Amino acid sequence: MHRAMSTPGTSGTHADSIRRLLMAVLALVLLPAFAAGPATSGAVEKNPRLANLQIEIWPEYDRPAALVILRGALAADAALPADVTLRIPASSGGPSALAYSTAAGTNLLNLEHQRTDAKDFITLRFKLPERFFHVEFYDPMPTGSPERSYTYVWPGDLRVDQLRLTMQEPAAASSFSTQPKLDATATAQDGLRYHSAELGAQPAGKPLPIKVSYTKTDARTSAQILQPKVPDLAQTPAARPAAAGSSDEVTKGVLVFILVLALVFGIATAVLWWRGREKPPAVKAGHAGACAKCGTPRAAGNKFCPNCGARLK
Repeated sequence: MHRAMSTPGTSGTHADSIRRLLMAVLALVLLPAFAAGPATSGAVEKNPRLANLQIEIWPEYDRPAALVILRGALAADAALPADVTLRIPASSGGPSALAYSTAAGTNLLNLEHQRTDAKDFITLRFKLPERFFHVEFYDPMPTGSPERSYTYVWPGDLRVDQLRLTMQEPAAASSFSTQPKLDATATAQDGLRYHSAELGAQPAGKPLPIKVSYTKTDARTSAQILQPKVPDLAQTPAARPAAAGSSDEVTKGVLVFILVLALVFGIATAVLWWRGREKPPAVKAGHAGACAKCGTPRAAGNKFCPNCGARLK
């Protein structure tokens, strides 16, 4: 029998071909991950440092969703304008507001930005002309059952020296709890309770999950529950007599004013007529035969005054 023998060169070529094929397949599989990974990581590393960041979450405030508000301030030594890259949940559909301001608490100005959509995140890129920025977005949350919860994850895209977390407790909610735990509680002028805490420094690249849960059977939002009610005068019997009485008093006052005005006008007219009536000419001193009634001089032979008709003496 003859045994088939392969040469060493032929065997090596076959092994190299298989190795190259496996490397090509592996490259095709990993290429998307390598293409996306370094871009996001590099953008995060280039982000400026934040002196402080306030995260506010308002569940079911004015729509059946969670309103998330990010208020950030760059470090005082940050170079302006500053390039910032920030990710928000893809489920939000994008920011509802993106703005900047010249100082904390001042008027917000719209900020142009670029966005890149991915499976889990929407990446926002913007150039900050000032230190302060403001981002808002609505994130859907389930509200079909009384037991409700929502979780937001701060992605850690920027290093934060001081992070403050604030949660708004929905109107008509009970059994309200948060993670992390928020010890400070205060009721604001809008009638809602706010829970907050200082969480200290947060490193870049470390996500921070934030969860809120509560019980609520009212399907309305907090804005709908707390909106002021306009009183219906038709449903308040006591209001109608009071309104009628006030109207009668006003009518009486107007009538009195008109009567007084008419009286004053009549008196003034009489005085002016009296002063303006024609006065009889004065009798000249030493004139004999003048009318004794009106003082008109008499003519020779007149028996009656030519002015008033009085009999002359």
